[in-house]
Amino acid sequence: MTAHQSSGKPDTVYFFGTCIIDLFYPRAGLAGMELLKRHGLRVVFPPGQSCCGQPARNSGYLDEARAVALQQIDSFPQDWPIVVPSGSCAGMMKTHYPDLFEGRPEHAKAVAFSQRVHELTDFLVTVLQVKLEDKGEPVKVTWHGSCHSMREMGVVDQPKELLRQLSNVTLIENPREKECCGFGGTFAVRQPEISAAMVGDKVAALEETGASEVLSGDCGCLMNITGAMDKAKKPMGGRHIAEFLLERCK
Repeated sequence: MTAHQSSGKPDTVYFFGTCIIDLFYPRAGLAGMELLKRHGLRVVFPPGQSCCGQPARNSGYLDEARAVALQQIDSFPQDWPIVVPSGSCAGMMKTHYPDLFEGRPEHAKAVAFSQRVHELTDFLVTVLQVKLEDKGEPVKVTWHGSCHSMREMGVVDQPKELLRQLSNVTLIENPREKECCGFGGTFAVRQPEISAAMVGDKVAALEETGASEVLSGDCGCLMNITGAMDKAKKPMGGRHIAEFLLERCK
């Protein structure tokens, strides 16, 4: 099978699952793959994939991060786009892999790999140019954009563009959207008090929107936000955008 259709769009893509989706949010990963399949793509999930290496890099273990990064690079050998349902992991692979191998023999391979990495919602909008038909009931939602998705991957309006295609969905802007939720991976472990204060502010801002659900493209943020909501007994739910989109279009 060729890598691209005559239209210039790919007909085969890789899917990078991420650790948190694998361990805690498998339905988000399955939904992401199903969305791609519904738009005519063959989706390949390499079984040898693992962590993107971000926790090791952020903790200063650069040799260990390089070893993990090389495993990912070798697990996606064909010249197909790599679609990632996480702006954080995508940012690590696209932005930081080349830096990790600067001045090393693997640098060119890391750069070539990074150029194939796409965040899921951006891929749906800019590459596939999907058009969604809403089959769900009226609902109000709000959006949380992760720090890495916005600042490393440039994913700000793409998920909102998808949500605005849904005729029965009202998207209520979060006035503190650009503020971190306090997760930050290892940051939440090393600075739990600061992290708790940040997620408290985030939950309050989300609640003020009056939405029934918060959507995000990063399950790390979702785990932190919904965990704080559950602890505070807030009625608002939270889901990965892939799950939400798939449900609305069935």
